[in-house]
Amino acid sequence: MREIKSNLNQTIMKKLMLMTAFILFAVNLNAQDKLYLVFEFMRVDNEQESNYWEVESFWEKIHEQRVKNGDIIGWDLWQLRPGGEDQHYQYMTVNLYDDPVKMMSNAGDFDAALKAAYPDMSEEDLDKMMDKTVKSRDLAVRIYLEHIDGTDDNFEMPLGTMASINFMKVVPGGAGRYEKMESEIFKPMHQEAVDNGIRSSWGLLRYMSPYGTDTYATHITVDMYKDFNHYFNPPETASSPEYTEEQMKKINEGIASRDMKYGYMATLVKTQKRQ
Repeated sequence: MREIKSNLNQTIMKKLMLMTAFILFAVNLNAQDKLYLVFEFMRVDNEQESNYWEVESFWEKIHEQRVKNGDIIGWDLWQLRPGGEDQHYQYMTVNLYDDPVKMMSNAGDFDAALKAAYPDMSEEDLDKMMDKTVKSRDLAVRIYLEHIDGTDDNFEMPLGTMASINFMKVVPGGAGRYEKMESEIFKPMHQEAVDNGIRSSWGLLRYMSPYGTDTYATHITVDMYKDFNHYFNPPETASSPEYTEEQMKKINEGIASRDMKYGYMATLVKTQKRQ
């Protein structure tokens, strides 16, 4: 009898260990699937436009190597509208990571990426490009973000992609309520729009840093379209959905759960992605 109990206990322990290992594997898999982003907003004077474009073309080859080296999983350059000199920022770069530690620590070997991108460039010429980088733009704002929800789509974001970038702010302690509203009320609407070809993608991002009551926003939503033509001319088969009184009540509650601070229309003008 003792031997039977001992064997039974061993069997139970093995099953528990297997279940634990499976759970840990699932947790790690989910963590690896998460996306982390660094938005950097650039202020570029009109007279520096051509210099800035030259600078970003120089940096694009470095970011291409960073992607190949596994330092980042992607890099984008977006042109922002309205983008006037008195309307905040003209460009935004995005660095994409699959690991928050890599993102926060700026992990990777930059010198290796630089040498791989420009093996024959002299130190003097490299220094000139670094100096031109500083002079061509003001890196005014950097935001660390976590992607927390989005539509189910296969949108690849080709050059020319148009994005509506919306800055949302919720009161302290209200993030959970707001995120629930976005996921349960608005996400199904965005998914329907994606399925009907009205929109290409939608995502919800949460600020990781900076944070606090003085921050400009706490969340960002991004609506993506193939291009401006897609944005302004949805498919002829598309129709405006009709909502019940109860649905409209929830929509209004969702709108009231946040303050929409500001919005940009952005065009993807450069990109490097992990293959």
